Amino acid sequence: MTHTVDGGVGMHQAAPPLPRPRARMPVPARLGALSAATASLLALALVLGSTPIPLVEVGHALFGTGPVSAQTHTIVWEVRLPRAVTALAAGSALGLAGLQMQTLLRNPLAEPYILGVSSGASLGVAIVVLASGSGSAAFTAGLAGGGRAGTVLAAAMGAASVLALMLLLARWTQSVATLLIIGVMVGSGVSALVSVLVASADPRQVQQFVMWGMGSFSGPTWPDLAWLLPILGVGSLASLALVKPLNAMLLGDTYARTMGVNVRVVRWLVLFVASGLAGTVTAFCGPVAFLGLAIPHLTRIALTTADHRILMPACVVMGGAVALLCGTVASLPGTAAVLPLNSVTALVGAPIVITVLLRGRANTHGGAL
Repeated sequence: MTHTVDGGVGMHQAAPPLPRPRARMPVPARLGALSAATASLLALALVLGSTPIPLVEVGHALFGTGPVSAQTHTIVWEVRLPRAVTALAAGSALGLAGLQMQTLLRNPLAEPYILGVSSGASLGVAIVVLASGSGSAAFTAGLAGGGRAGTVLAAAMGAASVLALMLLLARWTQSVATLLIIGVMVGSGVSALVSVLVASADPRQVQQFVMWGMGSFSGPTWPDLAWLLPILGVGSLASLALVKPLNAMLLGDTYARTMGVNVRVVRWLVLFVASGLAGTVTAFCGPVAFLGLAIPHLTRIALTTADHRILMPACVVMGGAVALLCGTVASLPGTAAVLPLNSVTALVGAPIVITVLLRGRANTHGGAL
């Protein structure tokens, strides 16, 4: 026999009190913490590199508040700051594009390049490789910065061509599943053309093309950023304008239509905006893998919401933070070596995707795998 709660004698012990749920940090506080982390990673990206520079000297170089050597000034302003700004802009754009594509296609594995925009950009650059003739000097100079405008233009035209094709095909189908399959097939076909072109190219040209395909935040210079930032800025504002229809589409196209959403128009706009963001990043930085897929999931996990009013701005901050982290790791601070950016993004993104898939399976089967 056991004592009851009131001191009497009974046969059953009183049930222990249920644990209180943890008080979650409010969303504004979490957004503030994420913004502070992004600012810290930005400072870290300016401090770390092949030659570490103290944070005080970085501040002197940026704001002219104290004496600094010409070498430090050049490293901060011409190398690290453009690279950091590029990472911030590219990560934010890919995060926004990935979020829109996952909502539109209702597929957690959807990402900005799923409709073949990256393959189109690769085709444009592959054509530039072959057009450079028997020598690789023109293409090498393009990647290094001297004739970079030609490479960027070729990638942008290739991405735009595939985007135009997908927008045309989107007018003839009502099913997002069909659109997804068509996009995969178009991407596969364009990739096959790239393989044919590369197979007939000079080995030195192929090497340069492969290097471009690994992605990099180090290529864009200030003149490049004068084009990149406004284009991505306009695309980001257009993304924010799609918040309400995307929220309505979370519950299906039928519900969205009852809420007054023109699903066909919204689908066309999302394809245009998301693919435009991804294509612009690819033109200037190469095909940066995994960020567009992983960032929306990271943001949902961090903020525990599906509301695009919160997710959209949060993806901007989260995308910038993750891209800064990947870019800093790829620069291998303290050494003269550099890792391929896509190798680092894959190491960051793959575990996130696996975690999301396992969590989804656990929820489906009541927690049992």
